[in-house]
Amino acid sequence: MTGVFSLLPDGRHGLLGPPFGGGADLSRHLAAGGYAPLPAPGRLLDRIAAVGLRGRGGAGFPAAVKLRTVRDAAGPPVVVANGEEGEPGSVKDRWLLRHRPHLVLDGLRLAAALTGAGRGHVYLSDAPAAQAVRQALAERPPDLPVDVVRAEHSYVAGEETAVVRRIDGGPALPTAKPPRPYESGVGGAPTLVANVETLARIAVLHARPDDAALVAGTHLVTLSGAGGAAVLVEVTAGTHLTVLADLTGHGRAGAVLLGGLFGGLHGAGWRDLPLDHDGLSAAGGALGCGALHFLRPEDCPVAVAAEATAYLAAQSARQCGVCVSGTGALATTLGAVARGEAGDDTAETLRRWSRQLPGRGACGLLDAAAHLAATLLAHFPDRVDAHRGSACPACGDPVPGDGRRFTVPVP
Repeated sequence: MTGVFSLLPDGRHGLLGPPFGGGADLSRHLAAGGYAPLPAPGRLLDRIAAVGLRGRGGAGFPAAVKLRTVRDAAGPPVVVANGEEGEPGSVKDRWLLRHRPHLVLDGLRLAAALTGAGRGHVYLSDAPAAQAVRQALAERPPDLPVDVVRAEHSYVAGEETAVVRRIDGGPALPTAKPPRPYESGVGGAPTLVANVETLARIAVLHARPDDAALVAGTHLVTLSGAGGAAVLVEVTAGTHLTVLADLTGHGRAGAVLLGGLFGGLHGAGWRDLPLDHDGLSAAGGALGCGALHFLRPEDCPVAVAAEATAYLAAQSARQCGVCVSGTGALATTLGAVARGEAGDDTAETLRRWSRQLPGRGACGLLDAAAHLAATLLAHFPDRVDAHRGSACPACGDPVPGDGRRFTVPVP
């Protein structure tokens, strides 16, 4: 990772730059308005709703709706700061926990006040992040008991039911739904599982109410691939992807993998796509966790899709038969396409699976694999067809399943 910077009109109002300090700089956080009293929780909740803050964990669910649902549930709630990034191409959550732990903890204590929770947890797998959070907790003990819970890193470990299961002492693997954590979560209590960027933005909204619209309307985005430097950027929603590509050295890109591995591949027209949930969804993609991987013109999208599905198949929790068989079949078939072994009916088989498989697993892993196949066929049908009978040079090597093509180190 070689860069962390803001593209906001005034970087002082974002999460990456001043005034909020990094690491254990408690004095800087306090000077910027951090840990300010909350005399009227309802007023902050109304502000969160008014500016339309959406969750930053991937789904983009309205934060105020989630907070109110937990607040109104029966029984004393629990709040969880979820910092377990499963997407190999995303670094924002680990960066925040390592460098802005007080900002995340401030947001966690505000979420507790908004929901009436009496206990909190910070959930993560990253050792440096855990150390930074523990140091911050020691510097300023929170208003409520907060535990740091470690999990083994995996693609599915950050899924909300996996978070609850691990905190309760089990493995970090998803469970069937319902119930969802807001109904019955940690210890059976209504539980708010909130992404750490979401919580950090709640903290800034409280400390700097005049900047509420700007704070709610910006995203932390990890950009990688296409031969340019990998960077963590804070950017205003709606910024065209071509701006991000050009400013970060990815201007030669011929395509983009959206939203980590969840948003699928996008070819012609990707430069004009706006960086926001609605715009990308309308184009058949997804913002997800805000990770964008650019493909060079010489990169083969078939190879990228084959590697991504192989990684997802390897990361399956192996609890749902349809996920094990579905991701395995997609990975095997796309691997065969990459090797030039596709038959006349291979594309149609992939297309049928991409329609039938989504929604059938306990988490979104199977959906991500199916969407990768669907978008490959939708945006690159000629490239898929060209692999019948012969592999292209970019697909000559065996398909790895370790996700190394998409992995970005934390700055």
